[in-house]
Amino acid sequence: MLNDLDDVSFTLNANARAKGFWDANTEENRIIFYLKQLAMVHSEVSEVLEAIRKEKGDDLVVEELADIMIRVMDLYAGMATDGYTKHSLQKSLQDKVTKNTERPRMHGVLA
Repeated sequence: MLNDLDDVSFTLNANARAKGFWDANTEENRIIFYLKQLAMVHSEVSEVLEAIRKEKGDDLVVEELADIMIRVMDLYAGMATDGYTKHSLQKSLQDKVTKNTERPRMHGVLA
């Protein structure tokens, strides 16, 4: 059962690896590969922006938001599988949500 972000992330990453998307990830170019994956997250963010800007409909906007989540969770699980991190995405998200709820209104953001 996929009941937390870590489970979903590792399932997404297993699928991405099976489809060949992690084949270029070698020990020699691991950091460069991670950076390219982050660039792909940025690309998905741009697709959401364009869907909103060109009024392509809320269904496409939400689909592109899902793509962002898939890419982020895949990257996390890949980094964890590689031993780059030992932290839980689920726990980190829970901790960050708690931290954000304890911050003051706008917590220093002026605009």
